[in-house]
Amino acid sequence: MTNDAVVVVTGATSGIGRAAAIGIARSGARLVLVARDGARAADTAEDIARTTGNRNVDVVLGDLARQDDVRSIAEMLRTRHPRIDVLLNNAGVVNLRHTTTADGIETTFAVNHLAYFMLTLLVRDALRASPHARIVNVASDAHRWGRLDFDDLGNARRYRTMRVYGQSKLCNILFTYELARRLAGATVTANCLHPGAVATRLGQNNGRVATVLTKLLAPFFRSPEGGADTAVHLALSPEVAGTTGAYFANRRAIRSSRVSYDEAVQRRLWDASEALTGVRW
Repeated sequence: MTNDAVVVVTGATSGIGRAAAIGIARSGARLVLVARDGARAADTAEDIARTTGNRNVDVVLGDLARQDDVRSIAEMLRTRHPRIDVLLNNAGVVNLRHTTTADGIETTFAVNHLAYFMLTLLVRDALRASPHARIVNVASDAHRWGRLDFDDLGNARRYRTMRVYGQSKLCNILFTYELARRLAGATVTANCLHPGAVATRLGQNNGRVATVLTKLLAPFFRSPEGGADTAVHLALSPEVAGTTGAYFANRRAIRSSRVSYDEAVQRRLWDASEALTGVRW
C-alpha cells in the first residue's frame, strides 16, 4: 500500500477504530474518519496528528444507524475521494434490549451488518478506481453463537443480546465471503477478522450497570491497539495483497463457523440486505 493511499475507517473515534486509524496513519496514508460525533472526530484527528505527525485526515459525519445518513456518507466519500484504497468497516453496537432505528430495523442488525453492506456497495466505484483496493470487515468469533432466522432477522420474537450480536457478526462474515466471490477478477479484495476480546466502549450505551461491568472486565481484555493489529495488517500489509474471502485472527487466516461457508445462506442474506436497504449490486 502506497503512502498516498486513501483509507476510510468507520467507527473511528473510539476503541478498535481509533487505534486502527492511528496505526494506519503511521504509514503516511490519507485517512478519512467516518463518525457520528463531530467533537469526538475532531479530537481523534488531533490525536492522530499529535501521535503520528500525519495531519492528512478528513472527517465525514453521519449516523450509520440511519440509511439516509449512510447514503449521505457515501456521497461525500465519492465526491471528496473518487479513489478509495481501503475501506475498513468497523463501527458496531451491542444492545441489551430490542430497539429499532428510524428505518424500523433492529439496531444491532442495522448498524453491524446493513451499514457495512450499504456503504461498501455505495462506494464500490471509488474502490474499483484503486489499482489494488481492500475491503476489511471487523467481525468477531462471537459469530459462532449467531443463528439466522430469515423470517425474523430483527429478532422481534426472541431477543437475546449475545445471540443477536453474534448474528450480526455472522452476517459480516457471510457478506464478506459473498462479496469476495462477486469481486472475483476485480482489483478489490474483501476479508474479515476477529479482533479478540477488546476493552472498548462497546456496550456502554446500555446504562450504568453495563458501563460499570465493561470497565470491571477491561483488565482481562486486550487493548484496543492489540485488537486493531489484525485490521491494520489486512489494510496495509503486502503479505495479504492477493488474499480475498478469508477470515483472520492474530494475522492468520482461520476457519470460521460451518454455516458461514454455506453459499445459499450467503446469497439469501445478500438478497435480504438488498431488499431492506434498496441498495443493489
